[in-house]
Amino acid sequence: MRDELRVLRAFLTTFRADLISGAFDLRPLPPLPTPWSRGPRVGAMWPWLRWAPHVAVVVTAVVLVVLPVVLALSGVSPWEEYDQPVLLVGLVHGIPLFVALLRPVLAWWLSIGISAGIGFWATALDAYPWPVTGLVSHLLVMTLVAVLTRPRVSAEMWLMTTVVGLYFDLSERWTPSNAIAMIIISFFALLVVVLVRGWWESRGQVVAQVAVTAQERSQRTLLEERTTIARELHDVVAHHMSVVAIQAEAAPYRVADPPPELIRAFATIRENALIALSELRRVLGVVRAADYEAPDAPQPTLAALDGLLANVRDVGLTVTKVVTGAVRELPQGIELSAYRVIQEALSNCIRHAPGAEARVELSYVLGGLGLRIVNGPAGVRGGSSPGAGHGITGMRERVAMLNGEMTAGPTEDGGYEVAVFVPVQASAGAEEESA
Repeated sequence: MRDELRVLRAFLTTFRADLISGAFDLRPLPPLPTPWSRGPRVGAMWPWLRWAPHVAVVVTAVVLVVLPVVLALSGVSPWEEYDQPVLLVGLVHGIPLFVALLRPVLAWWLSIGISAGIGFWATALDAYPWPVTGLVSHLLVMTLVAVLTRPRVSAEMWLMTTVVGLYFDLSERWTPSNAIAMIIISFFALLVVVLVRGWWESRGQVVAQVAVTAQERSQRTLLEERTTIARELHDVVAHHMSVVAIQAEAAPYRVADPPPELIRAFATIRENALIALSELRRVLGVVRAADYEAPDAPQPTLAALDGLLANVRDVGLTVTKVVTGAVRELPQGIELSAYRVIQEALSNCIRHAPGAEARVELSYVLGGLGLRIVNGPAGVRGGSSPGAGHGITGMRERVAMLNGEMTAGPTEDGGYEVAVFVPVQASAGAEEESA
């Protein structure tokens, strides 16, 4: 018994949500969707043809309003007595159709209420509780509700119509009744609408899935092409960097009594080549195989910034570092991105402004981390090296990934400046300060 009560309570809850609480929900009848294929004539007229369902509903409502009046005036009215207000039957049956264009569930309540009212008071009609106009109007309203709502609402609506129809059919006062005809016709009409709607939605889902599959296939092809390029890049660059490292290591032994500066320069070249080769293998090695495992080498942070500056000083760049604010440990992603931005900015300075002086400023503020890398004009004429032009773009992408801001551009004295601010959540900073 408890299970039956639970099922009944669930049915009443859904019934109230669908037909009572949802009676005033705005569900306008949408225009026809764009067909998959159409001829040139249909394409030219489509802005008008897509509103054909609305025009059909409005025309039907007007016909239901005008038809009783025309039949009465022509003397062929199907009603037995003309002195009763049966001419209003067409008018009241046309109202729900207009309402159904915007609020279909409310229109159904109007239609079922009008049908019950006519069955009780308009006794001059030859069919109860639905005359011809009422039969057509109620079927169309139920059809619109089935089109615009879930199939469950259609089933509940049909059950309520069946209850009202059986009441009139089983009462001795209303004989003969057309309730059985309404129940049977509405059942098959709603069944056809639900099946067609399900088929249409399934077809739309299939079309959408095909489009998504095609897009995924295109993306997969693009990724495969990029993977192939990355593999070739890895092989070519790794080979040449290995050659550079080997030649830099062997070069001092090919010169008799090499000066210490030359030995130190070649050692720096070899060290940079090995570092670059390690970074290259770590970044591009993931595309070598699906089961590639990244090495466990730690990522560089701002704590390793002095080593980076010493490295660039060895290649001839004069660089100074200025730190303001209380130095604190930041999240790993921010530390790594800040290190990479400084590294790329100094590399650009070496390539494009050889002989210039650079300045690296780090500002630890309450809301985040500020970076400023500025260099003066080139000190060597004609010594600049052309680059690929992706350094600034890469820095912007790193900063944008952290919701930061970045500006880059030339300075008034002919140098270049990169300014970055990366926000840091207050909670993270509070935890670090407490630690």
